[in-house]
Amino acid sequence: MTNESPAPEIRRATAADVPAVKAVTDAAYHHYIARIGVVPAPMEADHAANVAAGLVYVTGEPDVTGLVVVEARPDHLFLDSIAVHPDAHGQGVGRRLLTFVDEHARVLGLPEVRLYTNALMWENQELYPRYGYEIVERRTDGPYDRVHYRKRLGLSVI
Repeated sequence: MTNESPAPEIRRATAADVPAVKAVTDAAYHHYIARIGVVPAPMEADHAANVAAGLVYVTGEPDVTGLVVVEARPDHLFLDSIAVHPDAHGQGVGRRLLTFVDEHARVLGLPEVRLYTNALMWENQELYPRYGYEIVERRTDGPYDRVHYRKRLGLSVI
């Protein structure tokens, strides 16, 4: 028997979470500014609009430690952003969020998850393949050099 407490749930963000969503996103992405030479797109997102649209899911109690921004598209779930506060690194928050994204796509009946990351965020290029993502293409979108990924999901029939 262990004394570990259960992992905090992942829930849809509310308007009250908007400041935390911004703070966690900024903390997670800020160190990339110097490396990529521009502010990462997630830091410039309209967090209030994304929360209001039901696109943001958060985890952490009492404070938000991680989040995902996802959008259902006709043929896939787009993972727009994943952010884990640096203070929560190494605690499995990112892994739980990626698992949630897969489960969410399955619930929606979507066969795959797609995402992209900046080509200079090499940590992500090591991480995503470990979770079943494959590179689809690399292309420049405005000031961003992006590597696009997809993960095909096995949809179970109930």
